Amino acid sequence: MGKILAITNQKGGVGKTTSCVNLAASLAASGSRVLLVDLDPQGNATMGSGVNKHDLKFSVYHVLTGRCEVESALCQPTDSGFDVLPANADLTAAEVELVKKKNKESRLKMALEKILDQYDFILIDCPPSLNMLTVNAMVAARGVIIPMQCEYYALEGLTSLMDTISGIRKTINPDLHIEGLLRTMYDPRTSLTTEVSRQLISHFGDQVYKTVIPRNIRLAEAPSHGKPVITYDKNSRGAIAYLALAGELLRKQDSSKTVKKTGTR
Repeated sequence: MGKILAITNQKGGVGKTTSCVNLAASLAASGSRVLLVDLDPQGNATMGSGVNKHDLKFSVYHVLTGRCEVESALCQPTDSGFDVLPANADLTAAEVELVKKKNKESRLKMALEKILDQYDFILIDCPPSLNMLTVNAMVAARGVIIPMQCEYYALEGLTSLMDTISGIRKTINPDLHIEGLLRTMYDPRTSLTTEVSRQLISHFGDQVYKTVIPRNIRLAEAPSHGKPVITYDKNSRGAIAYLALAGELLRKQDSSKTVKKTGTR
């Protein structure tokens, strides 16, 4: 049974989509069956995975609004190694249409339940705002991965996001939890980076991934070629970092399964 993870941060420009695409590719390279769900109308995760958002017959918009089954909208990019449920600007209309539909917060969850056994991981790239699309992602997911830069305003945004997660856990999805906090665009040479990093670890402990994602030119270039960085340049620092993150996530998954089987902590 697949594990659904929402990758989200209400603050834009923190490497959310980059992390979603490259974690999906890295998990796939590690042998996992992976689906990336693009839930952002900008469609950047779709394009960065090698799917042309301008040439879609069906997308996640059609799935959410009941115009097609999820299987009909899935794409298999040649070079990425994972499947994609794509998005484009059509998704903007879903925000208005969902308000009028039954189970509006659970439309994505109901769709993904039909294909959950086909994947080990389903990663959802959320829009950088709290709207009905983000709520759908958090209702569908079991865990949330929060990419963030180690800067002052990131901490302010994190407080707001925690409140959102808490609210959804209390009202709609009691299984929702923070899977991990991912430090992106990391530059250890600045004192602010190291100080914010220290505060995160002090407050969240093991929920902060040990892996950090560095600023890396090859990582920034890869989306313009429609490829994850491990396909674009597997020896780059960015590729190595995301492979390390995938390994960390898989080890955590295995450890969790062992705890459940033995009943120990």
